[in-house]
Amino acid sequence: MIGTRALQRAILNSANFSIIATDRRGVIQLFNVGAECMLGYGADTVVNKVTPSDLHDPAEVLARAQALSAEFGVAIAPGFEALAFKASRGIEDVYELTYIRADGTRFPAIVSITALLDDYREIIGYLLIGSHNSVRKRVEHELNDAISAADQANLAKSEFLSSMSHELRTPLNAILGFAQLIESGTPTPSPGQMKSVAQIIKAGWYLLDLINEILDLTLIESGKMSLSIEPIMLSDVLRESRSMIESQAIRRGINVVFPTADVPFFVSADRMRLKQVLINLLSNAIKYNREGGRVVVDCSLTAVGKIRIAVTDTGQGLSAEHLSQLFQPFNRLGQEAHVGEGTGIGLVVSKRLVELMGGVIGVVSTVGAGSTFWIDLKLTTAINHHEISIDSTVALPAHHIGESRLRTLLCVEDNPDNLLLVEELIGRCPDIRLISARDGQSGIDLARSTLPDAILMDINLPGISGVEALRILALDSSTTNIPIIALSANAGPRDIARGLEAGFFRYLTKPIKVKEFIAAIDLAFASVGAPARRVGAEEPML
Repeated sequence: MIGTRALQRAILNSANFSIIATDRRGVIQLFNVGAECMLGYGADTVVNKVTPSDLHDPAEVLARAQALSAEFGVAIAPGFEALAFKASRGIEDVYELTYIRADGTRFPAIVSITALLDDYREIIGYLLIGSHNSVRKRVEHELNDAISAADQANLAKSEFLSSMSHELRTPLNAILGFAQLIESGTPTPSPGQMKSVAQIIKAGWYLLDLINEILDLTLIESGKMSLSIEPIMLSDVLRESRSMIESQAIRRGINVVFPTADVPFFVSADRMRLKQVLINLLSNAIKYNREGGRVVVDCSLTAVGKIRIAVTDTGQGLSAEHLSQLFQPFNRLGQEAHVGEGTGIGLVVSKRLVELMGGVIGVVSTVGAGSTFWIDLKLTTAINHHEISIDSTVALPAHHIGESRLRTLLCVEDNPDNLLLVEELIGRCPDIRLISARDGQSGIDLARSTLPDAILMDINLPGISGVEALRILALDSSTTNIPIIALSANAGPRDIARGLEAGFFRYLTKPIKVKEFIAAIDLAFASVGAPARRVGAEEPML
């Protein structure tokens, strides 16, 4: 058993820690070898003469007094009382303050302070054990530098992927746009040509899906993914999801079974993102199923205020090892050589989206029997949507022209391939005259001089951006009523929302979908009183 004297000698002679004992007023009574080495004072110069607060940076002691005064709602003096306040009330306390050595140099210290009590539990003094904190501070500094560097790298990665998304969409716009033109052109392509064009279009849209998945993951990881959480009728989302995966199921010979009756529940979710998650789960259930297999979608109440949407397949199932890796980015679980194409990040994106919507996603699986992927979402109640009535007596700006009038469309686009694609599309519409500008300022000047019936406006233009050009034209009384359609490779939900908020009549994304493109132009013409062109059956409406 260690003797009391031996223990006392060990404490007093320890050079690794400063050990300071005070009386109840805070005046130093003991100053060990470690304190002498660390602070540069001899014990005889401080014992019975100063308090530990006198050895600290006075500005930091004052700041601690002010912080404790605010925390406890009492006035605390900026001296030893500020150091001992918590300890005097039996509260365990460790503080970080700067010590000032006898030679005036400074170093960060971490100090533990404890009240010393007599047999009657009365405070007779305080014990302060301190250590040099420079190593910890250096590690913290290096850690902060590393975190900052990682944040910068993540930001650079996000900006790079966002930029690459835009850059990839631009050539994809030309590939898919001209392929659709060939597919619907005159003379009709031969069966062999149609098969080749169909493959080009299929591959182009697939590549676009991959770009969107990577961009979604980047937005989520950077914290820039914004969702619009609102009450969503679950049966509506299920119906829309069903229509979007039917053709895939038919091609694979998979029987997909949805609830036979409407699911009379509202969930708290982002409509578009919930549909994205469901389509991903359904697509995987079809893709990794056996030929002639079955997919069952089921909805059930699992707890108060919660509903579970389950997607069950009859595929090969997943082993315990695969289940543990399931939600890792770019991990396709050994499916690389099988029918399932993809980046391997769809489930990762789905998991993060579900969590952002306040839900939970999970899976149960049996090897050889299939898997069930499920998501739990919060139930909510429907909101009252007040119908907005349109006063038919309010006259829209009109040209008062006949059906035969040639309408003018201004396209402001700096990319030659994109402009050529628009020219080819509009060239099939003999009642539309197309004029073009290659930058924002030229587009503004041409709009003012020609007063077109509608304008197609790229967002990323040299000089003045498409958004700035929109604002300038909106403030000009001669052009304020011209509908302006955004046509941009900036295709994220936030980009679209911001574009519509800025005042664009419609926001179209590249690559162009011909049906959507033509419909938007027709709506723009109709909105200003020009007669809507009727699209014939022979014209492309994809």
